[in-house]
Amino acid sequence: MPKSDDNSILFFARFELQFVPFFLMTLKFTDISKRYGNRWALRDVSFEAEPGRVVGVYGLNGAGKTSLLRIAAGVEEVNSGTIERTSAYFLPTFPEAPLLKRLRGVRADTAELAATQSAMIDEALKSDAKLLCLDDPFRFFDAGERRQAMEKLRIAARDSGKLVLFATNSFEQILGFADDLLVLVGGYLGQYGPASEVYNSPLTAPVASVTGRCNIFEARRLTSSKTDLPEFHTIEGGHRLFTGPLDRTRLGPINKNIPLAIRPEYISLSFGASFPEDNLLKAIVTEVSFLGPMTLVRLDAGGLELEALVLRLIGLNVGEECMVGLPPNRITVLS
Repeated sequence: MPKSDDNSILFFARFELQFVPFFLMTLKFTDISKRYGNRWALRDVSFEAEPGRVVGVYGLNGAGKTSLLRIAAGVEEVNSGTIERTSAYFLPTFPEAPLLKRLRGVRADTAELAATQSAMIDEALKSDAKLLCLDDPFRFFDAGERRQAMEKLRIAARDSGKLVLFATNSFEQILGFADDLLVLVGGYLGQYGPASEVYNSPLTAPVASVTGRCNIFEARRLTSSKTDLPEFHTIEGGHRLFTGPLDRTRLGPINKNIPLAIRPEYISLSFGASFPEDNLLKAIVTEVSFLGPMTLVRLDAGGLELEALVLRLIGLNVGEECMVGLPPNRITVLS
């Protein structure tokens, strides 16, 4: 088996490790840590993934995505922790033949890279491996090629019981494709669960900030932890906001600042006619950006800066005043 250094991947590999029946767990990490020299790539990562699922491994550059996939496939050893896995197939970001051409100074165009990667995905699907570890597999695909490859992988996971583990730093690729989302933040497991749950209920500010647009602001709790609808005072703007019923363990001390979050698509804009329970704030429109199917509106609510995503923006221009509604059940208390 050819070797690669810690910073590059020069091969793809298929490992026959041990047989795990379809009805059993395909992959289990327990306190996995990996270090390259003095740099920790992964720290104390634990999760379990079941057969027949597509798991998106997401994080910013350097978060530890490639290391996690290599460890899952058996390509990389760990410094500590234990792993249980089934037969695995590992596919790196750069196919071997086009990469070797690039190393020799021969230009490999995107179409060639995409074709090679597509062929390797087909080979992975035809293999006996129950675990497919794909590192940024759609990087060189156009939108149509990406949709086709995603559909093939989704069908394979559903019909043949394969577990598809793929890494990407594109959150848009996760949505609509992955059943589950594993978010890595600086080598640590930030959050793991159904993709919709991670998106709608992020646990921490780092997870909320990397999983799509999100308004995150500091606030201090005003009411007792026994109150059904907790009330907070925002540090910026000095607004009083209610949230929906919360797990009391997430409220934090009453005398300390904690981060609150709300996705921009949950914020409503109006000229005054709205539901009073929606935490209505006066705000000034500071910027309007057309994003195709949605319009991004940036607002200043007395020092509290917010973003709202709306389908259509009619009769509201930069510099004008409006009412901003923050539904209590859409506000998340972060750790």
